Amino acid sequence: MKYAICNETFEGWDHARVCATVAELGYAGLEVAPFTLAPLITDVSAARRAELRRDAEKAGIAIIGTHWLLAKTTGFYLTTPDAAVRARTGDYFAALAQATADLGGNLMVLGSPLQRNLLPDVTEAQADDHACDTLARCLPTLEKTGVTICLEPLGPTETNYMNTAAHAVRLIERLNHPRIQLHLDVKAMSSEAESIPVLIAANKAHTFHFHANDPNRRGPGFGDMDFKPIFRALRNTNYSGWVSVEVFDYSPDPVTIARESIRYMKECQ
Repeated sequence: MKYAICNETFEGWDHARVCATVAELGYAGLEVAPFTLAPLITDVSAARRAELRRDAEKAGIAIIGTHWLLAKTTGFYLTTPDAAVRARTGDYFAALAQATADLGGNLMVLGSPLQRNLLPDVTEAQADDHACDTLARCLPTLEKTGVTICLEPLGPTETNYMNTAAHAVRLIERLNHPRIQLHLDVKAMSSEAESIPVLIAANKAHTFHFHANDPNRRGPGFGDMDFKPIFRALRNTNYSGWVSVEVFDYSPDPVTIARESIRYMKECQ
């Protein structure tokens, strides 16, 4: 398995220090939340992007991609009936794709529950139409950069839209583009009716990226979730992408989270 970790875990740390620490702890990749770099990704200059990439390469790791794409932003929305907002959002996804490529990454995890919730009087079918329209706008940039947007199903406690892998796959198949694929997250999958190994097997054709965490919002091994059958399912489906640690509870501290998460994951293989 190729292990990565999300950079917001190290809140307030200098980027070069994050890269060096992550590499020292045994990770090969770093996943970046754009809000840790600037209020908008378009505020990050080409020179700064190149510097961030060099810091990672100097430490011996790769910046694999971006996630939390719309977190802490305003004016963007995936499923809105407002065509102008959809256009602005699609254009911002294109800008994120270019930045992701500049950083050395090839994937973007589209979660952002607050910017995809069903709006009043918008049905799920209408939201699907709007989401596909928004995403279609950035397809030329995805093609140009080689970056893949990975749709992330999330549980009903986080959003009321795209709560299952099956729903995400319907959108993927409707868009029918190789640069729109599926992201699976352990915490999110724990809310589905099917078991996580079953979901991994059922969606192997579209799964491009994977987040490891516990349903308690902490790292793998910090809760009751048994990762042995999860890693067995990933191996059985010949998954060759990254397994990236994403947590939402940053206790006790970043180094302990990162060190113990990778130790536990390696024990589960």
